[in-house]
Amino acid sequence: MNTAPLRADDGLSTWIAPARTALLVVDMQVDFAAPDGVIGRFGVDLSAVGAALDAAGRLVEAARAAGAPVVFVGLETTPQTDAPTLLERMRRRGGDPEIERAICRAGTPGADFYGPVPGPSELVVRKPRYSAFVGTDLDARLRARGVDTLVVCGLTTECCVDSTVRDAFHRDYHVFVASDACAAYEPDLHEGALKSLGLSFALLETTSEIRAAWGG
Repeated sequence: MNTAPLRADDGLSTWIAPARTALLVVDMQVDFAAPDGVIGRFGVDLSAVGAALDAAGRLVEAARAAGAPVVFVGLETTPQTDAPTLLERMRRRGGDPEIERAICRAGTPGADFYGPVPGPSELVVRKPRYSAFVGTDLDARLRARGVDTLVVCGLTTECCVDSTVRDAFHRDYHVFVASDACAAYEPDLHEGALKSLGLSFALLETTSEIRAAWGG
């Protein structure tokens, strides 16, 4: 991992130089983003998702063109990895645990990536929890590539993006969040999550700013 200190005036193009940076695309999957996915079928408002998918697609293209590795992270649930605390929490809220069991079930179309999709040689990480670092080898794979900086986008801002960013920061990665390439199903949750992450865990940048820094 590159530990050379950077100055405040080095600028974004230096901070997220492709040699040290990976783009993480988090949970842009059918069940979270498509009208016929689990969330969409329950009538959740997906109106904010489309713009984030489009922005993430532009980021993926820019990262590929610049030579920065792109990592697709997706939730994958199985009977063996179902979290009993999550299911019990759903019960205590008066909900149906079967809904949680259905989301991104391994081997179902709902777990497929939606919007930007992995290229043939790109890293795909399947995670059993909200954070991309819990129950996966993501950290080891990033360090093996000399990555010490992450640009993160995905769904949803207040849940899996938030959890991943916090865990990355606690593992000593420099973290940037592509603010317009993330989305939540409620605008206040999106804005609140970005405010919290920007205060303590990451720097917030727009897709246009990141693409420009990568030469796009």
